[in-house]
Amino acid sequence: MGISFRHSAGFGKRMEYNLVGKMLMEGLDVYLPLVDDHGVDCVIKKEDGTFIEVQIKARSSEVTDGDAALFSAITHDFTENFYFVFYSERLEMMWILSSEEFLKECVTNKTGKNTGKRSIWFNGNRRDKKTGIKKEYCKKQFEKYIATGFSRFH
Repeated sequence: MGISFRHSAGFGKRMEYNLVGKMLMEGLDVYLPLVDDHGVDCVIKKEDGTFIEVQIKARSSEVTDGDAALFSAITHDFTENFYFVFYSERLEMMWILSSEEFLKECVTNKTGKNTGKRSIWFNGNRRDKKTGIKKEYCKKQFEKYIATGFSRFH
């Protein structure tokens, strides 16, 4: 049975609320904009009184094998005090990158309908030598961005 439209259409929003709930449980002051026209899913007031903007991107466990942590067609230019939270349901893994880190690590599409948009692919896919089973994993260069909580935002 395929993914229902209702599931796929709502997955991103459900994950946003899930991750915002975890931020709140960590004691962060999180504010949700009423309009999402700047790619800002939440705003966090830090303990020093400054604010950061956060965009949350999530991939369902239902995506094509090998694409568990592929985030593509992202429109973004450098923005001060801006962070991305990327979450892969299948890998049960989260990465947090600042705007600057994202722009350093991403690929910018040079041709096609998404020219100028950015992509980042946190995972690879390799075959286990003993079992022969293909398994997705976090690429080494992205391990430093793996987060189990939201300490970067405190």
